[in-house]
Amino acid sequence: MRVFVKVGLTILLCVYLLILSKLILFKYFTVPDIISHFTFSDDDPFWWNSHNFIPFKTIIYYLFLADINLNIRVENIAGNIIGFSPFGFILPLLSKKFLSLKKVIIAAFCLSLTFEITQLVFKFGSFDVDDLILNTLGGALGYLPIYSTFLIIKYQKKQQELIE
Repeated sequence: MRVFVKVGLTILLCVYLLILSKLILFKYFTVPDIISHFTFSDDDPFWWNSHNFIPFKTIIYYLFLADINLNIRVENIAGNIIGFSPFGFILPLLSKKFLSLKKVIIAAFCLSLTFEITQLVFKFGSFDVDDLILNTLGGALGYLPIYSTFLIIKYQKKQQELIE
């Protein structure tokens, strides 16, 4: 039974990462665009040159300064957080190595950094340090239900030991 759960979680993680890759890296591209994009020509119409290396710049912009539709604000801020929450949830279920918040945060940060550097190098969008912050926060928030569950189980075991 335990093997089937691990296999199911591994498949779930792989499907999740494929969907996340599509949403982050290839959101503006069709399949032919992706294939032709690897020519790395300077006249690439998908290169925005709007990278952000200043922490909290776009977060503050979307929260307080942007004169844009609320849906766009929510999509950009909450979308990054919600998008990485499953990662923080699935990882500790899949491996005992990720039962600490610190390790989940490091893993979420590394995954997010990989996406951001890929966007920068392959010109699939723009690098934004705020995405790193929000994605990492999402991974940490996804871990909280797992952590809470483990605390409850640990508490119940201690209570059971005291009774016996």
